[in-house]
Amino acid sequence: MFHKVKEVFAMHDMRLSVYFADGTTKIYDARRLVDRFPQFKVLENGPLFEDVQVDEGGYGVIWNDELDVSCDELWEHGMETATSFDGLMSFADASELWGLSESTLRKAVSCIQSSPNRQNDLSKIDTPLTRIG
Repeated sequence: MFHKVKEVFAMHDMRLSVYFADGTTKIYDARRLVDRFPQFKVLENGPLFEDVQVDEGGYGVIWNDELDVSCDELWEHGMETATSFDGLMSFADASELWGLSESTLRKAVSCIQSSPNRQNDLSKIDTPLTRIG
């Protein structure tokens, strides 16, 4: 299964915080790369490690044209961590998942947020979304 990377942040001790499209956040210890592959030694000293970014398409992370890590490696060897944003996803990802337009999702969220009795509104909106999946 393809685990698309949405965001990545460099942390201290050569760790990466990797946020995946499904809402999962994992901490990946990049020191394992240095131990296994000599070309990654340049990440130990200097600012290059902090220049990490998501590869085009979310297939992994990159530092430059020569250093990258696949999304599979990050997923399989990263440690899942809880964050206050767990389970959240963008409107674009949600619309793709449920087969709805972003406009429809935004209207549903707006309805819920403006309602004085949010719990009742959630049950009304949740039922149709559940049937779509």
